[in-house]
Amino acid sequence: MKRLLVSCCFCMCMLAGYANVVLPNIFGHHMVLQREQPVAIFGQADPGEQVSVRFGDQTKRVTTDGGGRWKILLSPMKASDIGQDLTIQGVNTIVLRDVVVGEVWICSGQSNMEYQMRKLEKLSPPQTGGDFPKDEVEIAKNPQIRLFLVRRKFLTKPDHTYAGWSIAQDSALRQFSAAGYFFAKKVQSELDVPVGMISAAVSGSRIEPWIPQVALQHEAYFKGQKIEGDPGKFFESMIAPLAPYTIKGFLWYQGETNVFLQENISYAYKLKTLIKSWRRQWGDDRLPFYFTQIAPFQYSIDEAGKQRMSRYVLPAFREAQDLVLQLPHTGRIVTTDLVDDVTDLHPSYKWEVGRRLALQALRKTYNYPLVADGPTCKAIRVRGGMALIVFDHAHGLHTRDGEALTGFEVAGEDGNFFGADAYIQRQTVYVSASAVPKIVHVRFAWDEAAQPNLVNGAGLPALPFRSDNPYKKLKL
Repeated sequence: MKRLLVSCCFCMCMLAGYANVVLPNIFGHHMVLQREQPVAIFGQADPGEQVSVRFGDQTKRVTTDGGGRWKILLSPMKASDIGQDLTIQGVNTIVLRDVVVGEVWICSGQSNMEYQMRKLEKLSPPQTGGDFPKDEVEIAKNPQIRLFLVRRKFLTKPDHTYAGWSIAQDSALRQFSAAGYFFAKKVQSELDVPVGMISAAVSGSRIEPWIPQVALQHEAYFKGQKIEGDPGKFFESMIAPLAPYTIKGFLWYQGETNVFLQENISYAYKLKTLIKSWRRQWGDDRLPFYFTQIAPFQYSIDEAGKQRMSRYVLPAFREAQDLVLQLPHTGRIVTTDLVDDVTDLHPSYKWEVGRRLALQALRKTYNYPLVADGPTCKAIRVRGGMALIVFDHAHGLHTRDGEALTGFEVAGEDGNFFGADAYIQRQTVYVSASAVPKIVHVRFAWDEAAQPNLVNGAGLPALPFRSDNPYKKLKL
């Protein structure tokens, strides 16, 4: 009898627990709701249960479906840095404190995106000079920047403390993505609204785990191929559970591991598939996606000093990365000038990476009248022994060190490249080499360690390129 009573009590507790409203872990105290868009509030409860959501002057109700799922869309709201309560009520009541309204972005990738703010404290001043935020963690006290760090297993089971979001300071900031934080800092200072950053990055990860396996199977390029690298592993545990939390867009910094695998065009199709599948997960094919071009590094030499690949694998990989710019609402930053040591796979200039990603968002998402891209080759005109290279985003072309232009090479019909002399005239660079009387090919920064000095008036570096790009007419 006693055993039966205990069993009945246990079942009643289980039923009561199941009937409670349960929120995904992305919801919590101090979170940021996306402004000026319908905002999804969602979760789980008992099938047929009535759930209400109250925030500000809005109260909305819904009945859960047969699986106990529910979702409510709050009407679009203006930005507000005044924290309010978000109340969700079914048979139980959940109150989330200090909820603000602003801009919400997801940043993802591998170690250079994961690179934590705490590491800045141990760095020596960078060689390029400029502002070095060594003590940023100590001085950061801006409650308008909020952070959510996705750990690998954190989203898989409910956390009833609702403590996933934090104000960007102290220990929460020390553990957070430096590139993500500095992106938020720049965007927040320009827009003057709260900014929420969600970081989901894994050191050493290939791109494949971030893409749902079914999406790769439906991409025509991979038909009949077996895709290695654990497709979907991190997507299923670290990205999909975030949806449909309302966001503004994505930041991506990944690719080093795939460079080691000597990928090029296949990576372009994988990145295309990732972008489209993430947008599909949120039901919005207009979500911005801004990515970081891979920085200079000595990939060709292994730890024993032996050559393991061509010095041109990295520039060809960058060329493949850029193919996804064919997709709408995408952008890319160049980082050839942000490395002090080409044997360091984790260059320290994450504050500038974040700022440049923010420039992409400010220009292309928020329509700010600023320069977000470095000089980009628009056209090449050859006149015998002289090549004229016309650039876009070229106002104020100059060299960042005041020295002669570097990084340009030319070749004749034999395809043998020689270093070239180059000079600037307005938005055009004139290139020649005495060893090549008749120029056929031109390339710029076409080496894994290249750190050329051509920049525009905004100080943004020129994009590496080659005139004989085999994929220039390819449509993804």
